[in-house]
Amino acid sequence: MQTQSSHLTLKERQRMEREDLILQVAEDVLEEKGYYDTSMEEIATRVGIAKGTIYTHFSSKEELVASIFARDMNKFIQGIDKLLDSGQSPRSRLESLLNYFYDGLYSRRAKLLTSTFTGVDLKRLISSKNGSVHQMWDCIVSKVAKLIEEGKVAGEFRNDVSTQAMIFMILSIISPRVYDHVLIGDNFTAKELHQQLISLCFNGIISPEDK
Repeated sequence: MQTQSSHLTLKERQRMEREDLILQVAEDVLEEKGYYDTSMEEIATRVGIAKGTIYTHFSSKEELVASIFARDMNKFIQGIDKLLDSGQSPRSRLESLLNYFYDGLYSRRAKLLTSTFTGVDLKRLISSKNGSVHQMWDCIVSKVAKLIEEGKVAGEFRNDVSTQAMIFMILSIISPRVYDHVLIGDNFTAKELHQQLISLCFNGIISPEDK
């Protein structure tokens, strides 16, 4: 089966490869220096191209960051689809999904990209490239709702609790507010908190002896 890239000319393939390299290097520089101290000139230097060349791919630093954000969000959604199609039980898939959310949304790079998502221009650029962030979350919620309904049919999830309530609980577990504003102490990491919240999600707060 022929891929889309097989129909490209050599020049077009070289341009795509250079653009991928620019995005990769830009993400490294952003991680090292942060958004405001990152310059297009330094990215071009590390890639090994002239400063003017980088602007033939991206008109501004904002557009470059927006492209990284859009690319990573597409990969994130693809990862969700892969988990949902794994063939495991609904419970196993939901638990894997919660861990995937944590690893994806709370990695250092994800936090860095999220922290840059503040300016009006950057929000507009990201929306134009990949739809709004709200649309992305609507897509994720729809996928999670479908998984919950599947689990209810299979008898793995409770039918006396609405799907909406379950989704609210799940989104609360992966919400940045849980990890940024809870005083977890020096001996209790965000990862440990995440795992205990998953345990509460599936096992509840009542002691097994009292059930």
